[in-house]
Amino acid sequence: MASEFSSIEESLEKHLPPSELQNVVRILYGKPLSKLDISKEVQALSTEKDFEVQGYVINGDAEELRPAKIVRVGAIQNKIVLPTTSPLEDQRSAIHKRIGELVEAAGLCNVNILCLQEAWPMPFAFCTREKTPWCELAEDALTGPTTKLCQEWAKKYNMVVISPILERDEVHGDTLWNTAVVISNTGKVIGKSRKNHIPRVGDFNESTYYMEGNTGHKVFETAFGRIAINICYGRHHPQNWMMYGINGADIVFNPSATVGELSEPMWGIEARNAAIANSYFTVAINRVGTESFPNEFSSGDGKPAHKDFGHFYGSSYVAAPDARRTPGLSRTKDGLLVTELDLNLCRQVKDRWNFRMTQRLDLYAKSLYDAIEPDYEPPIVKE
Repeated sequence: MASEFSSIEESLEKHLPPSELQNVVRILYGKPLSKLDISKEVQALSTEKDFEVQGYVINGDAEELRPAKIVRVGAIQNKIVLPTTSPLEDQRSAIHKRIGELVEAAGLCNVNILCLQEAWPMPFAFCTREKTPWCELAEDALTGPTTKLCQEWAKKYNMVVISPILERDEVHGDTLWNTAVVISNTGKVIGKSRKNHIPRVGDFNESTYYMEGNTGHKVFETAFGRIAINICYGRHHPQNWMMYGINGADIVFNPSATVGELSEPMWGIEARNAAIANSYFTVAINRVGTESFPNEFSSGDGKPAHKDFGHFYGSSYVAAPDARRTPGLSRTKDGLLVTELDLNLCRQVKDRWNFRMTQRLDLYAKSLYDAIEPDYEPPIVKE
């Protein structure tokens, strides 16, 4: 079964001779990356708590006039801990406790910026279309228990924490949003970024709960670099990725929750393409496991009703603007991916490939302006 297949990388290593494997990995992932040294303390912690840890280095070229701008990013993927029939407070508390174990490992790895998966403190219940009890798990972005916990982690480990939650906006009529809260390494909430594009495909019935975000394409200036958050389904929209680059992001995080049958062939392509096209780093994060719910729901595709989405396949990875990428984390296991980046690589790739210089925004701005008009006619030339 797909849910039992651990990873592409593991299968390649198992079945290919070393010399052949080297060429396959070069073609699939770009130039080889150095592995980041993971301390024995972290290795012991990951064994004790049963999660995977991988670490890599994506370097830039040495420059004469600029020192290297080194930052370590962390990506955490995880399963839910308790059944979805458990009391809500127990479910959330169990996830908080579990993620605390991986955050501790990230702190020991000297991670500077840590991103968690989409809607991380809860099951991804939006397939059910049921408002009760899942809307109760929505939290205030500033004062909710998840933000308070992340502020403690940020201060304790001197790291920026990106915490994607189901947000309850009490100021604007108790509306719900799919939101990433950005917390400084000082523990202060810098701001939030809401999901720009909402899926209406398969079991992804998210517009039952929240609509398209209204925060645009914010870029957050942190102590470790300029970051942005493109939540889940937004990765399917190239213009979404493009705007974060135009607004100056060095790293764009893509916290997600997506299942194998629907999107897995796209997964390794989209965030990597975005890194190349926009001359920045991307961090793609996906949850793990199969989440079953008490009541059946249907997909509107004529198939029988069911109680789960399918398998969330993890496989979190980091991609660089020069087309290099890390191997993915496991498809089946909780994990922490730590990657050391030289942000100078962003400008180096811009100078080498000129993608930004040759982007022709003026050309597309005019075309797009025309295309949104009700009386637009495509310029199709006929014989």
